[in-house]
Amino acid sequence: MKLKDFKIVLLLIFCNASLYAQYKVSGTVTSKENNVPIGGVEIYNKAKGKVSVTNNKGYYEFITDEKQLEIVFFSYEYNIEEEIVNVVGNTVLNKQLSAVEIELTEVEVVARKAQIFNLKRLEDVVGTSIYAGKKTEVVLVSESVANLASNNARQIYSQVVGLNIFQNDDAGLQLNIGGRGLDPNRTSNFNTRQNGYDISADVLGYPESYYTPPAEALEEIQIIRGAASLQYGTQFGGLVNFVTKKPNSTKEIEVLTRNTVGSNNLYTNYTSVSGTKNKFSYYASFNFKQGDGFRPNSYFNSKNAFMHLGYQLSTKTKVETEVTYLNYLAQQAGGLTDNMFNENPYQSNRARNWFKVNWLLYNIKFKHNFTENTSLLFNFFGLNASRDALGFRTNRVNQVDTNEERDLITGDFKNFGFEAKLLDKYTFFGKKATYLIGTKFYKANNTSIQGPGSNGSDANFSSAINDYPNYPSQSNYKNPNLNIAFFGENIFYLKDNWSLTPGLRVEYIKTESDGFFKKINTDAAGNVILNETVESNDSNERSFILFGLGTSYKPNKFLEIYGNASQNYRSVTFSDLNIVNPSFRIGDLSDEKGYTLDLGFRGNYKNYISYDAGVFGLFYNDRIGLVTKALDDGSVVQERTNVGDARIIGVESLVDFNLKKVFKINSSFSFNYFINTSFINSEYTQSQQNGIVGNKVEFVPDFNLKTGVKFGWKNMLTSIQYTSLTQQYTDATNSKEPSLSGVNGVIPKYNVLDFSMSYRYKFLKLETGVNNLLDEEYFTRRATGYPGPGIIPSANRNYYATLEIKF
Repeated sequence: MKLKDFKIVLLLIFCNASLYAQYKVSGTVTSKENNVPIGGVEIYNKAKGKVSVTNNKGYYEFITDEKQLEIVFFSYEYNIEEEIVNVVGNTVLNKQLSAVEIELTEVEVVARKAQIFNLKRLEDVVGTSIYAGKKTEVVLVSESVANLASNNARQIYSQVVGLNIFQNDDAGLQLNIGGRGLDPNRTSNFNTRQNGYDISADVLGYPESYYTPPAEALEEIQIIRGAASLQYGTQFGGLVNFVTKKPNSTKEIEVLTRNTVGSNNLYTNYTSVSGTKNKFSYYASFNFKQGDGFRPNSYFNSKNAFMHLGYQLSTKTKVETEVTYLNYLAQQAGGLTDNMFNENPYQSNRARNWFKVNWLLYNIKFKHNFTENTSLLFNFFGLNASRDALGFRTNRVNQVDTNEERDLITGDFKNFGFEAKLLDKYTFFGKKATYLIGTKFYKANNTSIQGPGSNGSDANFSSAINDYPNYPSQSNYKNPNLNIAFFGENIFYLKDNWSLTPGLRVEYIKTESDGFFKKINTDAAGNVILNETVESNDSNERSFILFGLGTSYKPNKFLEIYGNASQNYRSVTFSDLNIVNPSFRIGDLSDEKGYTLDLGFRGNYKNYISYDAGVFGLFYNDRIGLVTKALDDGSVVQERTNVGDARIIGVESLVDFNLKKVFKINSSFSFNYFINTSFINSEYTQSQQNGIVGNKVEFVPDFNLKTGVKFGWKNMLTSIQYTSLTQQYTDATNSKEPSLSGVNGVIPKYNVLDFSMSYRYKFLKLETGVNNLLDEEYFTRRATGYPGPGIIPSANRNYYATLEIKF
């Protein structure tokens, strides 16, 4: 269907009728004792959540279309005040708060806030984004009792349903999450962003995330499932958006430092400084990590710096800029065969494998409110980065290193783009409505080079092509990409409590490849018998439209029924084809297509229980994966190709009980129990490959359980969490017998127990805990390339201790 055929549809969806009634509520909050303005007071609409916060002059304002509000004023140092307000025109509501007469403990402060508010899901509209009818989950990192210094994803994402996590390092240098049958490797099946802009290597050709913000720097993590493809990109997984901490709005300078020590000589430091002076605000941080790892040959050293600057040009306009830099070097212990894992899961026979990352991100953001109903966001972003992998990586992983030349793969990523979004609230046939339209331009120019590295043992990433001109794995490619997209969504409220949200995304993608690879064969004596250079200069253009529709029905303030259907698309580019890998060969590859469905119900019943339960379907066409093929000469190879069409359906639920309120426990305590479960059925329904139809889909455990208790008394908080995943396959052939390389086979069922606790005394905070408390020997990953190939074990029992100072 041609684009011009949608003109009438676009006009109907995005036409702007007359603006509906919107009113401003504003005022000043002062101290009842001395009438001094109070900054940092949080203003809540009790039915919907936080709507504003006072500045250092005590002033606040927000926009509403409701005629009656129950407003709550919250501050740590002052008593909570609530007031029911009848809104008539622009309303001024000044408030005086009385100081708390006793010093509250941390638990008491958090409990006061949590009993009223449970902010774990996104509202219909946030800023210039629409989330109505979508499955959204928000991880409140600052309230987590977890190993934040090591970015322990198993703990941090414990209440996000259905996630499958690769757990193969003890420092959290990279995040590896998937779900619903999506490969967790470097979170490559999600659109990953930081404060709303892209951070992966190449959104189109290489959507892997080598950079993960340190958890200690984060305020929250927003996860929007497959329906996010309309606003943020075409990935099947949806969106993961890391929201960093904001500048302190009530102080000119605030300093926080956290020092952590742990098992295997782990040491980390996180230090931040932030503040606000007049119209200028800032937040800067530095994170250092170093350790030996839980296996031999696993040393790492990481440095991460971040800076945010903001300037309020006027009451309607703000400019922000951010710069992020990451540099880390990690020694990689290599993969294991199944026999090696069973003998000793923590052994290593690779001492010369290294991995290096340099990541520079930059962003400029312009926010402007034309009116109380119309907002514009312009985001310019860019990346200048590299990653280098060096090592002896034969697929016979039990082979002792021959100390010959190593394989070297270097990648340079240079991309930039902008995204502009306009959001407007209006009336449509007498009912309120909201539309969002936007555009994205993205251009990348990446290079990938493979060849011989040195025969030394150090982290020397220089090419040794002059010393080894006949090295068999050689390639050199330039991979420019261009993406132009237009998108839009519209919330129509059929009733005040029932909305429909149709949307679409128009995509133009152009991927190119210009380069060569070499075929070099030698005889048994090392003489060259074939030396052929295969050149390519290819270009692939495509354009298409993705559609989606969401709905939300709220029969009362305790329940919301939501549903969403959205098309998805994942492009394959030539960068997928240009690496020579000893573990598998490349077959014919084409783009992946499909759609996702969500239907569920969620809510919060009087702060006794918070819940989100539903069913989902992910229908994946032309899914790319590994298959086992027998060749005419009798040999067997692994091939990466379009396996076929897959159907993945399941039931997911999260229930969080506030046992303190249920059992009316003393206010000095906090007590919560949560259970997070997913039951998934997966199957290949169509394939041109032999023996695939009817097989289970890779990376899909039938049952995924995370459950735990959080208990607190006065200044002390504790958390204990149990994680259990059933067996899962790693290839579409459903290989049960492990391969000699360790690349194929099942990932057995595993169970892990984690314990964490924290204690605060005034400006000091102590955190400690033990991960993998029962010392389970397990693995979650069979790597096809780096950091393997082969089985990559997960960490054994390890501890950490953190001291935080804030002033």
